Amino acid sequence: MSPRASVLVEGQDHYRGKWSTLSNTTLGVLMVTIDSSIVLISLPDIFRGIRLNPLAPGNTSYFLWMLMGYMVVTAVLVVSFGRLGDIYGRVRMYNLGFAVFSFFSILLSITWMHGAAAAIFMIVMRIFQGVGGALLFANSSAIITDAFPPNQRGLALGVNQIAAIGGSFIGLVLGGLLGPVDWRLVFLISVPVGIAGTVWGYINLKDHGVRTPAKIDWLGNVTFAVGLVAVLVGIVYGIEPYGGSTMGWTSPRVLVALCGGVALLVAFVIIETKVDAPMFKISLFRNRTFALGNVASLLAALGRGGLMFILVVWLQGIWLPQHGYSFARTPLWAGIYMLPLTGGFLLAGPISGYLSDHFGPRPFATGGMALAAASFVGLEVLPINFHYGDFALLLFVNGLAMGIFASPNRAGVMNSLPAAQRGQGAGMTTTAQNAAMVLSMGIFFTLIITGLASSLPHSLYSGLVAQGVPAKAARTFAALPPTASVFGAFLGYNPIQSLLGPSGVLGHLSPAHVAYLTGRSFFPRLIAGPFRNGLHEAFDFAIAAMVVAGMASVALPRMRRTRARDLEPAGESQAVVDPQAALGS
Repeated sequence: MSPRASVLVEGQDHYRGKWSTLSNTTLGVLMVTIDSSIVLISLPDIFRGIRLNPLAPGNTSYFLWMLMGYMVVTAVLVVSFGRLGDIYGRVRMYNLGFAVFSFFSILLSITWMHGAAAAIFMIVMRIFQGVGGALLFANSSAIITDAFPPNQRGLALGVNQIAAIGGSFIGLVLGGLLGPVDWRLVFLISVPVGIAGTVWGYINLKDHGVRTPAKIDWLGNVTFAVGLVAVLVGIVYGIEPYGGSTMGWTSPRVLVALCGGVALLVAFVIIETKVDAPMFKISLFRNRTFALGNVASLLAALGRGGLMFILVVWLQGIWLPQHGYSFARTPLWAGIYMLPLTGGFLLAGPISGYLSDHFGPRPFATGGMALAAASFVGLEVLPINFHYGDFALLLFVNGLAMGIFASPNRAGVMNSLPAAQRGQGAGMTTTAQNAAMVLSMGIFFTLIITGLASSLPHSLYSGLVAQGVPAKAARTFAALPPTASVFGAFLGYNPIQSLLGPSGVLGHLSPAHVAYLTGRSFFPRLIAGPFRNGLHEAFDFAIAAMVVAGMASVALPRMRRTRARDLEPAGESQAVVDPQAALGS
């Protein structure tokens, strides 16, 4: 056998078992992303189960941290864990992630306390569960990149990426189904999957990556973690009301957190250029494909992250009640009615990944972002009380667009990395995406609340007075920040019942007025106009993000020639070989 042929055979041995590797890594990211959104829909059942009203004064922070704490810790740790995977082995770190995630899922499902103590316990357990999720996220893309040859990485990473994105929407439906049965099932459902994945991973996964022995960059790790946590915490508390303001962006602690966090991240970048073994290899951004591919990915996540939030509020707070659904049933049906979005993701991801392997990632990544921008334009011109067929079609197109973009983008970014830096690079990419999701929630929420604050108080005052609520009481309720109303709609609570019930005002009104105020039409019609103002601003932001992401995607390769060094195991000879000659053609 010629030397050229022997190189290819070695590559084939190296990539043996690749589909089994893909199935295990896909299972891991699917489990993690399902768990991130299953809680979003199940929060009403969880809070009822632990006997805590999340809308009561002082309890809003429990709601926000239950929702976003998991995303915050995942965003913070993936780069560090990707670097640890490069040093100690990606499969080892990945399998540890499965075990950690499963263990804390068990602890969450057996929560025995009630009230604030239960909420704090669950938030802490969710944070540690996020540690397991970060270990899985940080290493799955690198493991797949090691296991597949470049001419199949687009397909493989596409399946993995769409599982990650699609899982966030599948979780909506699962949460709506399991939460009303027993809120503990929301966490317990991950346990058998996690245990099976842990055992299967230890048996099945083989580490084909290049390990790079190095000292751990403790100064960089601490500076990055504290800086990013400060920024994300500032975003979380910026969403809450502060003093007489509808939002907390002027709060001293929010400003200190944001400014201090940014200062630490700037210091982190400087530190990483000075240390011998940085956790965040700044020089990777000299690679144009890696740098602009990450910019495109971050902007896509910014536009996509808040989309789920505003669609849930739109459906649960306005559309579903007007079409005969009680507020208590809206979480489940919101997840069901958003399934076209998931369908588009699941259909387009593997196909675009496969095609990008043959025709290059650039046309698919740029085309996907152009189609996403067009779908946001369509959603913006849709009436608030839309026809569901039009809404479903636009969701499906948006899902297709995101799926068309995601696989080629990730494959282009990962193919641009040297084998020894794939774990670190994958962690950097995932950090950007996860941080963008949290930032997106803050941006979209701020735009929606700002739009509501401009006209909701007057509409609420007029509507309450017209139904017999005393002017003084109506003025007091109308002056409250609209945050509680949005949270109420988001959680599937009856907003007017939650607002007026504790005050006793409803007890002094006629049964007819009470029935109308707490019925399925008063609040949706009241909030529709003010909500539309914020909705347009949110969609304008998403359109701009998609357009710029499409422009950044031009940096991805148009076409990529397959070279023999790409078909070899990492660490083998890098001699250039003609694949056709190796095949004897």
